[in-house]
Amino acid sequence: MVNLRLNDIAEKIDGSILQGSESLSFQRFSIDSRTTKPGELFFALSAKRNGYDFVPSAVKRGASGAVISQQLTLADKNIALIQVQDTLKALQDLARKVLQEYSVKIIGITGSIGKTTTKEFTSCLLSQRFNVLKSEGNFNNHLGVPLSLLKLEDDHEVAVLEMAMSSPGEIHSLTRIAPPDIAVITNIKPVHLQFFKNLEEIATAKKEILDGTKKDGTAVLNGDDILVRKISKEWKGKRLVFGLSEECDVCAQNIRKNGWEGIVFELVYGKMKEKVFLPFFYESALYNFLAAAAVGFALSLPLDSLLAGVKDLKPLPMRGVYHRLRKNIHLIDDSYNSNPAALESALEGLAELPAKRKIAVLGDMLELGEKEAEFHIQAGKQVARWDWDILVAVGPLSRHILEGAVSAGMKKEQAFHFEDSETAAKEIRSLVQEDDLVLVKGSRGIKMDIVVEQLKSKEG
Repeated sequence: MVNLRLNDIAEKIDGSILQGSESLSFQRFSIDSRTTKPGELFFALSAKRNGYDFVPSAVKRGASGAVISQQLTLADKNIALIQVQDTLKALQDLARKVLQEYSVKIIGITGSIGKTTTKEFTSCLLSQRFNVLKSEGNFNNHLGVPLSLLKLEDDHEVAVLEMAMSSPGEIHSLTRIAPPDIAVITNIKPVHLQFFKNLEEIATAKKEILDGTKKDGTAVLNGDDILVRKISKEWKGKRLVFGLSEECDVCAQNIRKNGWEGIVFELVYGKMKEKVFLPFFYESALYNFLAAAAVGFALSLPLDSLLAGVKDLKPLPMRGVYHRLRKNIHLIDDSYNSNPAALESALEGLAELPAKRKIAVLGDMLELGEKEAEFHIQAGKQVARWDWDILVAVGPLSRHILEGAVSAGMKKEQAFHFEDSETAAKEIRSLVQEDDLVLVKGSRGIKMDIVVEQLKSKEG
């Protein structure tokens, strides 16, 4: 475990100790005064409000010290204070310099969709052979990555880090903190278009992970994604390619859907081949697994060790979790987020599952920029294309989903619209019947989990 004396921390972050014993040591670090625990060092970051204002609250919750950018005096002189020019830079510099003291392989994972799932899969598979540190939850940005690294322990051999971005330069800053030994790019899709002009700009921003990878590092790339192939052409280091085509180093062949049991396929792992079962319904989950398997291949993880980890793979909360409810109602909770590519994968992946009727409860997809209406109309057309029986559109933008579905042949009496998830939750139970399949999906801001909880609450 990281164990840093106050004077060592001050040196690493170029800070001045205002008070506190230089021999005081810290093992845990915090940026949120509401969740600070006894003994932690609190970094007073400036965001919507100045973190300086929350130092007393952090101390009250037990913090033994704080890193600040403004002069401050505390009555309790045992509470350590380090003053720096920039507290965010201090946090990042501390993590970067701590990492330099550890012999650990860094796995950096980015892409438009599937980053978190790929991170979880990778950690699970590698844990069969290595001691793995992984970034928790969605700790994937300029705050989450350094906080994850500050949880390093002496026996960690691999750190699996998700590296996200919503604007150019963000991944570059993450690779400055933790240069990857293995850089994974899952895909390039229309996500965060509100902040980019086009997909090519998104691809260029994702390329930053390759630019920041160690010279002797390995790129793990989606061989079926045109833009991933394009941005990786200049990569001069080692590469491993995953996907569905036979040219890939790690690929899936003879894919077969096995009803409510999931997907069965043959995994090609270099020169080896083995049958694999995954308890997932979407093709996107298959790609997430192949990316994770390719990381294992890059680290010479034996195939039998990788297969031993497969049994522990499962959907993350609110990301395609299957619930079998009373009256044989099949609920797929995919309410964590939504975007055009992920929604298409869900609609197609569930279309062939055995059910009396298929009901798509779809909320707005956010941050899509000036083409947001077009993306929603296209989603509606996919609902009709894959023969979903009922559409429940939720949110102001989702009116375009309904418009697209009706224009593609869905009858108007099969399509419903509600302005928000609270209203949809009140009405949804009357639309669902015995033996139905219900998909609930939407961007996090639409709070589609309210609909999920309403359906589950009727179990009693």
